[in-house]
Amino acid sequence: MITQIKGLHHVTSMAAHAQQNSDFFTKKLGLRRVKKTVNFDAPDVYHLYYGDEFGTPGSVMTYFPFPNIAKGRQGAGEVGDTYFSVPRGSLAFWKDRLVALNVSGLAESEIFGEMRLRFDGPDHETFSLIEVDGDDRTGWQHSDIATSEAIQGFRGASLRLKDAAATGELLRFMGYQQVDRQGNHTRFTVPGGNGADVIDIEAVPDAGDARQGAGSVHHIAFAVEDRAAQLEVRKALLDTGYQVTPVIDRDYFWAIYFRTPGGVLFEVATNEPGFDRDEDIAHLGESLKLPTRYEQHRDQITQLLEPIND
Repeated sequence: MITQIKGLHHVTSMAAHAQQNSDFFTKKLGLRRVKKTVNFDAPDVYHLYYGDEFGTPGSVMTYFPFPNIAKGRQGAGEVGDTYFSVPRGSLAFWKDRLVALNVSGLAESEIFGEMRLRFDGPDHETFSLIEVDGDDRTGWQHSDIATSEAIQGFRGASLRLKDAAATGELLRFMGYQQVDRQGNHTRFTVPGGNGADVIDIEAVPDAGDARQGAGSVHHIAFAVEDRAAQLEVRKALLDTGYQVTPVIDRDYFWAIYFRTPGGVLFEVATNEPGFDRDEDIAHLGESLKLPTRYEQHRDQITQLLEPIND
């Protein structure tokens, strides 16, 4: 069994409009944009990262805004909800705030003993704010959101699958433990995790297949401390029969990828070196940062990218 994974590192989705996306996460949810860079495989497309003050692993929501991308279709074989952790007693604040900001899809519920507020993102992706006791992570201090209400990072995510069994076995192999079941939802957690350490599997045997597009999660990334731990995880996955990519340098972390039995793309990412490797902490996410191989094309790339007004 793998023991190096401590929870989520980041979640990466696709969007239709860069400005709309940036405004939603920074101005409505009060996250900090910690990096403005480009897609390594499509440098005419942004890669935007949002999180806490430092871009701590377990807090970072990232997006590829593809202009003119078709809308995604929800279904089986994808990440369903992404969960954010908020302090106990703050859901009333968030409900009032999101109503005032015309955020759609608001719905309150309780599952696994946790109160949550579900809502839609700008491309109708689904998120939940969950009140969590004992989460000592500190959210980004936004001008109109106090620390006592700020998003502290991820709580976790749900996977929407036709067959829950095979992915459940994979999660157990990755160090997760099944802790509860409610209806068609099964909860897994990592003991001693990083706070972003919950994965729920939602079994939807009769659902149609998801189709990726705007509002779809592209991949979900799990955190390991360093490259040595990542290599141990990679070997364990290969030995078990998974097809795993070589280690890829993503500038702010190293990454490996593999496809799960349910069709979801998993990544394992390192906590090192972090988002301050090329920007001072005080100015994270302000300047366009390009991978080294694209720096010589900065002028052309800048002309292709939609300007983002902060």
